Amino acid sequence: MGWSWFPVGASLLSLFGGVRSSPPLVERTWNGAQYGCKCYMGDECWPSDDSWAGLNSTVDGNLAISIPPGASCYNTFEGPLGTLETYDAAACADATAQFGNETWTVEKPLAALWTYFTNDTCRPTADPSEACTLGYYGVYVIMAKSRDHIKAAVDFARDNNLRLLIRNTGHDFIGRSTGWGALVINTHGFQDIEFTTEYSGPGDYHSHAVTIGAGVQGRALLTRANAQNPPVTVLTGECPTVGVAGGLIQGGGHGPLTPTYGMTADTALSFDVVTAAGEFLTANVDENPDLFWALKGGGPSAFAVILSVTMKAFPEQASYGFVIEINSTHTTDPEVFWEGVRIFHKHANNIVDAGLYTYFELMELRLHIRPVVGFNKSAADVVSVIQPLLDEFKSNGVPYSAFGNDYPTLFDLYIDLFEDEGAGTSALTGGWMFAHQDVEENNDAIVEAFRTVTSPRDDLKGQGFIIGHLWDAGHSTPISNSATNPRFRNSTNFAIVALPVPFGASLVQKEDLQDVLTNVQDAAMRKAGPNGCAYINEGDPYQPDWQDHFWGSEYPKLLKLRKKWDPDGVFYAVATPGTEDWEVIEYGTRLCRKY
Repeated sequence: MGWSWFPVGASLLSLFGGVRSSPPLVERTWNGAQYGCKCYMGDECWPSDDSWAGLNSTVDGNLAISIPPGASCYNTFEGPLGTLETYDAAACADATAQFGNETWTVEKPLAALWTYFTNDTCRPTADPSEACTLGYYGVYVIMAKSRDHIKAAVDFARDNNLRLLIRNTGHDFIGRSTGWGALVINTHGFQDIEFTTEYSGPGDYHSHAVTIGAGVQGRALLTRANAQNPPVTVLTGECPTVGVAGGLIQGGGHGPLTPTYGMTADTALSFDVVTAAGEFLTANVDENPDLFWALKGGGPSAFAVILSVTMKAFPEQASYGFVIEINSTHTTDPEVFWEGVRIFHKHANNIVDAGLYTYFELMELRLHIRPVVGFNKSAADVVSVIQPLLDEFKSNGVPYSAFGNDYPTLFDLYIDLFEDEGAGTSALTGGWMFAHQDVEENNDAIVEAFRTVTSPRDDLKGQGFIIGHLWDAGHSTPISNSATNPRFRNSTNFAIVALPVPFGASLVQKEDLQDVLTNVQDAAMRKAGPNGCAYINEGDPYQPDWQDHFWGSEYPKLLKLRKKWDPDGVFYAVATPGTEDWEVIEYGTRLCRKY
């Protein structure tokens, strides 16, 4: 079969037995503690077939039963609602070839780009007799085409106490768009893009702007922006598949323009949303200003479902890009390699103070700095900052290779130098931001923390890696107008930490690797950067004191607003404001409130 979803119809629903309603909270006991849980299959409160058919009618036939994207490689899909024959040789060949392709994955109704939080279920296989199950995917998905479809989903989930998820692209390191037994809203169909040269909304900004639907991705937006006359640009993430109006802007958002314009959330002008109460609202500086502030970095899937956002756009500028490599083709001596890392990071403050952005990857014997971005800067501007770093490499005997190029626009640089990411891998994600003061006073300890990340334990030597981003969100925007952590206004390096997880890992193995991430790798980063913070979109949701680490002094206000805008917990994403009392129990399945 060539599909990874199955439209709900009367003939299929008749195969799966419906049950009657019951009170909203489902009482359960887990490990001796009492919980009130969301309603799941097998509970008396689970909606009947007729209820699901009614929802399907309300959303114009866009309700579907979830089937993992690799199911076509299996004889049958053993789903929670029944068994379906799914094998399709051509579709399986396609899934096998494309499973690591992020663009292919994004277009699937529920697929996650990184598979750990799906329980790595139903991956493409050459043995169709193996078992294919739902794992931790949602059980139903609405492929929303209109705002009324989203309202219907929110109302249905709220009225039936269902776990509700919002899935845009599946570009999600920490599993916020996956969850066992949930109803999922897929917003990827909202693809409208409309530019204006003079924003006429409330506030004191009246220049270039763009209004985008919830499903628009970074590269598509930048492509359209570059096609304007004259070309403009927008503050997106560096990865092409990121949904700009979804988790990116709600988590804060950073990218190549952060040194020039701050966080993505700082550029938001207005949102159109559906609230937990099922209301259509506009949020900006005049209408619902508290919700407007919270949506700008206060946490994804926490305050409302975004239908569209209007953001600032900016004139395109000539830019310069630079690339530096130190890898095993240059040296196989670990000490020489790490001396190169130390020198590079020692210069990080100089790089961000010059208004440059830098993306780098760091793993055992590989430092891949691609690229250093100078937006609206000449070759001379960038090289004057980078040359002292290269001179220090040379004087300390650190071999490297490097090159730079001029580009007529940032878009041209973006297309040429930024590399696509993969999909289909399984890993745990953490991370930490190092402030100016940390780099100035503690650089050697930071590099030692990097070494701990790459080899956190003898049996994990060389398995960890770092994705680093040199930027200072306060370089040109020293005062935040968003809910992002104020510490980002003195940032130098936000570094993602990753630890791969073997496919088929047991629960014991997963618990052990989570402990390594939280208490070895990230702990080393936190210790080396006492003035830093964490980033909700690319951080460990199970770290201690996540409230302060993710939002700092803004957290009490966000918690108060969460109680105002979603008092009953209709929305849930791990480690977002107001979720302290919620927990996923019973081996990663049921979402429950602990009493």
